[in-house]
Amino acid sequence: MFKGLSAFPLTPLLNDDIDEGAFIRLLQRLAAAKVNSLGVLGSTGSYAYLSREQRKRVTAIAKAHAGDIPVMTSIGAVSTAEVLRLAEDAQSAGADALLLPVMSYQPLTDDEVYSLYEDVSAHVSVPICVYDNPRCTHFSFSGSLLSRVAALPQISAIKMPGAPTDAGTIADRVRSMRTRVPERVALGVSADVFAADGLNAGCDVWFSVCGGLFPRTAMAIAEAAARHDQQQVAVLSERLTPLWALFTQHGGGIRVMAAAAALLGLVSPECLPRPLKALSRDDVARVAAVIREAGLE
Repeated sequence: MFKGLSAFPLTPLLNDDIDEGAFIRLLQRLAAAKVNSLGVLGSTGSYAYLSREQRKRVTAIAKAHAGDIPVMTSIGAVSTAEVLRLAEDAQSAGADALLLPVMSYQPLTDDEVYSLYEDVSAHVSVPICVYDNPRCTHFSFSGSLLSRVAALPQISAIKMPGAPTDAGTIADRVRSMRTRVPERVALGVSADVFAADGLNAGCDVWFSVCGGLFPRTAMAIAEAAARHDQQQVAVLSERLTPLWALFTQHGGGIRVMAAAAALLGLVSPECLPRPLKALSRDDVARVAAVIREAGLE
């Protein structure tokens, strides 16, 4: 399942609970575009703000409306015990893969992080994707730690973070990772602004925030990458530069995607978990202009 476009939708809320109707509308949009996989309860999916019961329900809804598209769901939590409970819930709800970030209150050592993945790997029967997200988790994987973790039996993919580097450096990083992890482990690029460079460098999958709302736009980039049409990948991504700028301006994609989804009539304008807030009227107008000018769909 770790190939092409993995679309990461919002988990829209209404009165602090899952807005199931809105979530289903988002899922139907993704299913119609035939994305390669769904990544629910990622950072854009607000996993860290939701209860165990809400998270299980989100996975169940996703599976019910995904058709034959595989579903990966995040099981990130602070304690290993809670991660294992979430893993059990996700598997019982039908998740095809598990996305595991490192969450903590106390700073973690490399050995502690390795033990987390070791424990989960020993207790699950579906593939695990390592979620390397230092911006949100404040933990950075070293190359040696990723190599150790990737050797565990259920580890099947690594969701690599973007970095403010040039394309050559990203390509070097992908080549280096290929020598560090087993061949069976897929490499995926995240942080949409770096997607084109990551795909052109040989990443197997794009874990996409943009794709969670604008799947046809993102699929065009992923399909060009599958054809090894590097020039088209770069051209299509360049068209989205104003969207990437909005992500940077607003601390990531979640607030921008929430505004965009509301503009499309798919979710309530106040669909984010508090204390997150919707964008201002002026910022929403800018989002609307970017949707229109970039032809996002």
